[in-house]
Amino acid sequence: MNTHTGRPVRRAGRRWVHLVLGGALLMPFYLLASVVLPLLVDGADPLRRAGWQFVAFGGALPLAALAALLSPLLRPLEVAAVRSLCAVPAERLAEGPALSWAARRRTALWFVAHLLAGGIVSGMTLAAPPAAVLLLVRPLSARLRQASAGWPDAFHGALGPLTGLALLALVAGTAWGAGALLGRCAPVLLGPTPADRLAAAERRAAGLASRNRLARELHDAVGHALSAVTLQASAARRVLDADPEFARRALAAIEETTREAVAELDTVLGLLREEDDADPAAPAPALDGLDALLARTRAAGLAVEATVEGRGTGPAPVVSREAYRIVQEGLSNALRHAGPVPVRLHLRCDERELTIRMENPVTGPADGSPAATDPAGGGRPFGGRGLRGIAERARLLGGEATAGARDGVWRLTARLPSAGATGLRGEEWGAG
Repeated sequence: MNTHTGRPVRRAGRRWVHLVLGGALLMPFYLLASVVLPLLVDGADPLRRAGWQFVAFGGALPLAALAALLSPLLRPLEVAAVRSLCAVPAERLAEGPALSWAARRRTALWFVAHLLAGGIVSGMTLAAPPAAVLLLVRPLSARLRQASAGWPDAFHGALGPLTGLALLALVAGTAWGAGALLGRCAPVLLGPTPADRLAAAERRAAGLASRNRLARELHDAVGHALSAVTLQASAARRVLDADPEFARRALAAIEETTREAVAELDTVLGLLREEDDADPAAPAPALDGLDALLARTRAAGLAVEATVEGRGTGPAPVVSREAYRIVQEGLSNALRHAGPVPVRLHLRCDERELTIRMENPVTGPADGSPAATDPAGGGRPFGGRGLRGIAERARLLGGEATAGARDGVWRLTARLPSAGATGLRGEEWGAG
């Protein structure tokens, strides 16, 4: 069979199976209606009288709609059937249970349409093909022609086979039309509602925010350590023969820096496990670890003059952690862009605001942009992702951050609300 011809035939066959499935799902509701009707109406007999059978068929549909309204899990089952048997793309169908009443109403309408079309096609499939076969073979059998068969006697000569073919065509055409109609209705009734689209957008935004958070943590934690290690290794290489004692101190500083980097990396990777209650992430560094951060930075060759105002109870823990990362990234930028230059760090915290100011001489481009090359001499341009990370951290806490060069001095300023977004108590902090 030609591929282009066989594909529509297979699709029509799968849709017929989907319709028969609808007829099978209709049977419990039909039987329930057949039991209830005689209790409500005198003389009702859906088991023997054709008219009452159609009444039971109609009464089964509201019962099916009620079941669909009360069952949120019906939608994913119907979606799976439509995706597999009706050739409807998955991206046009909703995912998950129907949680809102709007989604349940649409699912109930789809379920009724599926069962209605499936009941009709299933009934025709059971009744029409045997009758059609009888009409087709009756002219070929003398015994069948002589026997009194009732209604087939009305079809004489060629009228019998033609009627049989017409019955088969009617079943095939009805199945094809009902399948095509349901295929068109599926994205409308089983597709995502506005609430589903909003929930999906929120999930994507949450996932993107989580990825950005992880990227910031990796950039700040690992980037600072690598910048310090690069400068320390470069200095040790240059004076290895002339000053072995300095080289040993530099190697010791590299060891300490990498040990701290491994600990911070474990903390950052713990963010990936925050959804698992069994293994929560280790606490992230905060301003109470500022002295150790400054000591490692000074060991890398950066002369840091730190001033802290408002010692004692500092900002809320979440603000303290983000402020630590901002200071860490500012020191890393100075190491990457300017090398071992003097840096002035000023932190001031009051009841309303935590202010961070850092200044260092500009030794890169005249405009102070973060496009300077690696001060260790590698010539690798730096992309400035750290400044975007600082701005994102400040913005997420309701603060602001600015950075730029003026009069030969690079200045970084960040202002964060002391209480952050949590209103938690502050913690002890300081700097040496």
